[in-house]
Amino acid sequence: MKYFQLSLILLVLLAAPVLAHAQTQYNSASVVEKGLSLGSVLAIVTSWSRNKSIGWAILHALLSWLYVFHFVITRAMYGE
Repeated sequence: MKYFQLSLILLVLLAAPVLAHAQTQYNSASVVEKGLSLGSVLAIVTSWSRNKSIGWAILHALLSWLYVFHFVITRAMYGE
């Protein structure tokens, strides 16, 4: 439950700047260039839940979807 609350808070904090400027016209490229992608956010949350390390979370955010897929595969293999 604690991880879910942390994930929800992180998602709200990262989405707030985008939602605050909802009236402004953005194309998808400018939003991706100026913010974190969904894959990066998922990688940060899953990395933090497993490792409790900011360094690993940053590295996994850079790897984005690669780490998310790795997390899903290894979680299924080890039955977490």
